[in-house]
Amino acid sequence: MTFCIGIQVRDGIVALADTRITRGSEQVNKQKLAEFQHGDASLFTMTSGLRSVRDKTLIYVEETLRQGQTPVDRLYQFANLFGEQLRRVRNEDGPSLSSTGHTFNMHAIIGGCLLADQSPQLFYVYPEGNWVEAAMDSPYFMIGRTYYGKPILDRLLNYETSLRSAVALALLAFDATRTSVTDVDYPIDVAVIPNHSRHPQFQRFTESDLAETTQWWSEVLTHSLASMPMRWADSLLGLQSGQ
Repeated sequence: MTFCIGIQVRDGIVALADTRITRGSEQVNKQKLAEFQHGDASLFTMTSGLRSVRDKTLIYVEETLRQGQTPVDRLYQFANLFGEQLRRVRNEDGPSLSSTGHTFNMHAIIGGCLLADQSPQLFYVYPEGNWVEAAMDSPYFMIGRTYYGKPILDRLLNYETSLRSAVALALLAFDATRTSVTDVDYPIDVAVIPNHSRHPQFQRFTESDLAETTQWWSEVLTHSLASMPMRWADSLLGLQSGQ
């Protein structure tokens, strides 16, 4: 399976993706957060679903850009192009995939700041090729394993969250997912685009790189649980109030 998250706050964009791919009894690591160079700017793509669909779509996108028939200097134009090529792959490969029991289920998150964009943008592309853009009241997208990381994001993340805290929340959403499932795991790839930049900064982190942070988080949660006000439960526990 997959865990990918893109967050847009006032100060910029954060992207995080795991690298684990499970095929039957085999587990391998593949990059799911990839940089895409276009002109003097760059962007990132993250995908879930069949890797063959993802690779073919990106090759078609690169081919179309090289032909230069369609101007692409805004990120929404790139999202349009990506959606068009995804539909092309669906028409070509959808029937044969269905005949072998495979679902055409590729989802994508695209982020970046192209030459005509005033600030970094973040888009979610559906398997049908249509897309939505992140907004102040919906500042994140997740694909793959989406259930386990949502509670902490919905509780703590908003558009005014600092970029540093957005990086932390992306990690905590991944950590919650990894704790609950076996097909999401390290290493993770992280990208950050501050508002003043057109080029994402990429870095890969292993479990040992982040052990201090995740251990601290576990200790904070354990301490918080022990110190939680629980007088409301005294009668349930057979205790007098205040004991």
